[in-house]
Amino acid sequence: MFGEPLAGKYLAWLFEGFGVTLALSALTCVVATALGFALCLGRIARPIWVAWPLRAWLSVFRNTPLLVQLFFWYFGATFFFPDALREWLNAPHAWRLGVFGIDWPPFEYVAGFVGLTLYTAAFVAEEFRAGVLAVPPGQTVTARALGMTRLQAWRHVLMPQAVRIALPPLLGQYMNAVKNSSMTMAIGLAELSYASRQVETETFKTFQAFGIATLLYVAVVVAIEFAGEWLRRRDARARGGR
Repeated sequence: MFGEPLAGKYLAWLFEGFGVTLALSALTCVVATALGFALCLGRIARPIWVAWPLRAWLSVFRNTPLLVQLFFWYFGATFFFPDALREWLNAPHAWRLGVFGIDWPPFEYVAGFVGLTLYTAAFVAEEFRAGVLAVPPGQTVTARALGMTRLQAWRHVLMPQAVRIALPPLLGQYMNAVKNSSMTMAIGLAELSYASRQVETETFKTFQAFGIATLLYVAVVVAIEFAGEWLRRRDARARGGR
């Protein structure tokens, strides 16, 4: 009914692409979370000269298509680089640390990581900011009245509640990062969508190629959902089931 299964060579292509997708998405989520949190702090800062430029920055990255941003980082940004740097970025490199070696990723990976991270960080920053603003101001006032410094109030009172509030939408952004990573195929990165397209082109087995890719994407999203549910239950137990 569904045709012949894919040969082992083509399955290997798909799983290699899946590995690239996982690595890119994980790295993006980690860096975007740290950058987004920093942007959130600057966004809610009192000085206008800090908050307003960051507001403009976030607006640009949130309101322009990710595909356009990826094209900019891959085709446009290198225009401003010196020729030597451009050649270095496109040449293979490896760092040796004893018996271990780290290969410099291809420029498609670097451009995809930069574009996807900056795009995701803009949304993560707003999720953090929404979480902070959702905490009643009286919580901070009470903490200060109990003798906490401003930093202690932020660390022990405001931030735990803000992160708890922001966690569900943050997980949604992580899922989006996994799905949005498929757009890097447009700049030639051999991730899962790129690999499935290659398999389909060579074998003409459209259902098998894209069906397996779809199942792999769904598996990652479901894993993130389960992780979020586990964190929610763990937090509920830590707070006495409230």
